[in-house]
Amino acid sequence: MDRQALKRGGRVLLPSLFTLGNMACGFYALLASVQGEFVSSATAIIAGMVFDALDGRVARMVHGESMFGVEFDSMADFLTFGIAPAHMMYAFILKDYGAWGYPIAFAYALCGGLRLARFNATAHAGTGGKTHFTGLPIPGGAGFLASFVLLYQIIEEGRPARTWKFLMDQIPLLYGLAPVMVVVIAFLMVSTIPYPTFKQPGLIRPKSLPTIAVLCAVGFLLFYYPLTVLFLVFLFYALLGPVSWAVRLAGRLFGWAPRPPG
Repeated sequence: MDRQALKRGGRVLLPSLFTLGNMACGFYALLASVQGEFVSSATAIIAGMVFDALDGRVARMVHGESMFGVEFDSMADFLTFGIAPAHMMYAFILKDYGAWGYPIAFAYALCGGLRLARFNATAHAGTGGKTHFTGLPIPGGAGFLASFVLLYQIIEEGRPARTWKFLMDQIPLLYGLAPVMVVVIAFLMVSTIPYPTFKQPGLIRPKSLPTIAVLCAVGFLLFYYPLTVLFLVFLFYALLGPVSWAVRLAGRLFGWAPRPPG
């Protein structure tokens, strides 16, 4: 094997190591939820998101993109953000709903798989958008469920934590609406509602003092209220798609915004 081939193999292997980390987090999350360790399960899912965010960036940085990497990443994502959250929610809440618990949990896993299959199909065809996703990305759905479990376990265990009282007062209500919550997240993943990718060049390069101040404030809140801010970020992103879609639809119906051409 020549030196060039070895160099190319190393470029492909490096991002795959981060994908492997993502898959390991998903497998651990699944095992933890089987054993009833829901905090560990939810934490592993969040950790998997970190690995998932890094593998693509590392691949682009070292020019190690490959078809193998794309398929391996999808398999890891399905385990960490599809199967693991579905089982976590079933073991945590949905099993208490009897015969309805299984199909609701399966619906989430199924919609997650369909979401990944659609993403891969559009990526291979070169028809995917660079500024928007079609439907809620599966890591966003898994992150919302995992951050919800982490917040509820604070109440369940009575652990001291830095949280916002108003938000924590609403968490038991969400617990009671867990089946609806899981179904809605599943529907958003397979919907055609656009979600921003936030990958535009220069987006995270603040050029004004107000922008810097906002980023610093968010960073401080994330440091001081990590679980609260994490949940609110995932909730905001999950709602961003349908709310933006509803505003655009109302604008077209009532003449607030011009209709798209064609």
